[in-house]
Amino acid sequence: MGDSGSTFMRRRGFIAWGLGLAACAAGCGVERVGERLAAPRTGFSINSDRRRWARVGQAFAGAARAAGFEAGTGLGAGSMITVTGLPALTAAELNNGQSLLDTGTPLARLSGEAEVVVVPDGSPLRDFDDFSARLLAGPGRTVLTGGPQGEPDHLLFGLIAKALGADTRKVDYTGYPSSGEAVAALLAGRATAAAGPLSNWRTGIGRGRVRALAVSSARRVPDLDAPTLLECGVRVDFADWVAAFGPDDMPAERREAAVRMCDEVLGSRAWEAACRTAGWLAIPLAGDDFALWLGTEIARTRATLRDLGLIDATKATTCWGSCGNGH
Repeated sequence: MGDSGSTFMRRRGFIAWGLGLAACAAGCGVERVGERLAAPRTGFSINSDRRRWARVGQAFAGAARAAGFEAGTGLGAGSMITVTGLPALTAAELNNGQSLLDTGTPLARLSGEAEVVVVPDGSPLRDFDDFSARLLAGPGRTVLTGGPQGEPDHLLFGLIAKALGADTRKVDYTGYPSSGEAVAALLAGRATAAAGPLSNWRTGIGRGRVRALAVSSARRVPDLDAPTLLECGVRVDFADWVAAFGPDDMPAERREAAVRMCDEVLGSRAWEAACRTAGWLAIPLAGDDFALWLGTEIARTRATLRDLGLIDATKATTCWGSCGNGH
């Protein structure tokens, strides 16, 4: 698996959610707006699981306050909501097979980042068709790079390889802890192509150092001359998503109030403006619909990790050391 393939992925500590139940803020109740029953104005303590999701958490809390909810980012009174994302899901799967459905109460999908597949400007691969033909012909001879193994960039290449019909076990991927290292590896010729959040590659694309072959979102990204994977004939719609969860033992009435809050905030102009300003995809989905989607996303992620040889083919456990089939 490239430079980092010889030593399998360093163990990640399982993410401790800390989703303890907090007391309801004083004044919980229901307001009437005209003839419409408004969502209960319960207090909400909105916190990010890791620093990488802090901006989303802060923006979501701000939009909640703009919508009239009592919401903050400290560990104060109110229903606890944790903002986390796809890398937390993969870390859980890679460590002990527990999913986000086991460790928290799904509330809503908030936003996502489109990923982009790029090559150096001087690459002989003119478009995504050239890249896909090369990957299909020799997945073990097409070095790919991006973020850490098992995280979204790696997953995207696994999904692309699977959709093309390439042998995913032979995908040669070298992961780096920072986007700067992945950029350096690509420009130094140590990789054929890279994947990552578009925000990490915009500068390189703008300066003509790299070319975007395709984006992972279902729709094209404004101001970027690159087709979607779907347009390229690859049935992959993918985003590095961020979502809101309650504690795993969240009472039904607290969950209902939190889902109502999420649904209202995600449909607000304040949230749309926050996503537009930050360059995030607005992909709102709340309540039972989000829980159902999350179940399919967990299944897809688990299958991709297995296809890549990162977890055992028959068990939802991490395969430390040698996993067979050349890994």
